[in-house]
Amino acid sequence: MAWLDSLFNRMVEVGASDLHMTSGRKPVLRVDGEMVTIEECEAITPDQMRQILFEITPAANVSQFQNEHDTDFAYEIENLARFRANLFEDNRGPGGVFRVIPAEILTAEQLGLPASVMDLCSLSKGLVLVTGPTGSGKSTTLAGMIDHINATRSEHIITIEDPIEFVHGDRKCLVNQREVGGHTESFKRALRAALREDPDIILVGELRDLETIEIALETAETGHLVFGTLHTTTAASTVDRIIDQFPADRQAQIRTMLSGSLKGVVAQTLCKKVGGGRCAALEILLVNSGVASLIREGKTHQITSQMQMGGKAGMRLMNDSLAELVQSGTVSPDEALHRSVDRHGLTALLNEGPSGTPLVSPSPKMGSVPAAPLPHSGEKSSEGDSFERFKRMQKGSN
Repeated sequence: MAWLDSLFNRMVEVGASDLHMTSGRKPVLRVDGEMVTIEECEAITPDQMRQILFEITPAANVSQFQNEHDTDFAYEIENLARFRANLFEDNRGPGGVFRVIPAEILTAEQLGLPASVMDLCSLSKGLVLVTGPTGSGKSTTLAGMIDHINATRSEHIITIEDPIEFVHGDRKCLVNQREVGGHTESFKRALRAALREDPDIILVGELRDLETIEIALETAETGHLVFGTLHTTTAASTVDRIIDQFPADRQAQIRTMLSGSLKGVVAQTLCKKVGGGRCAALEILLVNSGVASLIREGKTHQITSQMQMGGKAGMRLMNDSLAELVQSGTVSPDEALHRSVDRHGLTALLNEGPSGTPLVSPSPKMGSVPAAPLPHSGEKSSEGDSFERFKRMQKGSN
């Protein structure tokens, strides 16, 4: 049992989303969005950190880390969860961040995805994007959508990820999952190869560069359904981000391609729920003829107006979702304002709400979140003797 396994078990027990390991200080968990130091652990020296991290790192990733000073991989504890790992080097020494990926894929119903989002899963071709900042739940939403397709359609699904996060078994679909670095050189190489692998649906973990975006657009145009992610905060900015990736002399052509292939954008952010836990607020853009015309003509600044008029079709703005969460008592006004990119607009919505929701300061109070106790470094537990090993490591380094 690796030393980190004890912390991974604790992560799952307390519902933490991330574990941060930094040289020179104690480990830190992110619980419901808050950073919580594990006081029961001792500060970890750079040499100890290197030993702890390399204990679970595949040999190829150890080599990459030593040459390039960062690396990504997935680590799994059977019957517990998978963990997406990123190792890095900073001014303090080696470090790592680990995100928990639940062993069980949440269904669309459990995630509360609206019908307009699920309708995107029934498309035969086109480009569907799930966007949001890092840690906003994009992978979870996409996993729920792919799982729905896997349960309801008989298709061939190829996923290209870095690393593989949620593992999809074959249900009604045949699912092939490829990992960048382990199974393929890059997203663009795997995406180009996928066209020769008879896919119906392709999931691209991240549209990172111009060439990957261009191949994804071409793939969507040629009769495939392509899902992908971008780090944008709104639906309209997603369209602009894609177009702005290309040189000015190609942007007219890309606008035409995008207007024909883009079918929907789901932008999301995670909010802290009243009483604990987190939930997603969604902004939904469905590309109808009016939106397609705006994209083609370079009038993306008018997309927001189209979304406001498209409520009956299932479109919604982020502020509408946030206001709904506040009015239902799921999220506090403080938290909603903190997550909104248009606070003045959200303030107006909340003031107009039927419940007369009181407004508070836009700056949320960063209260502390208690962490469940961990075994002391010299203490043996049912999780094994990993903390005892850590104590010996510390004595050895002294």
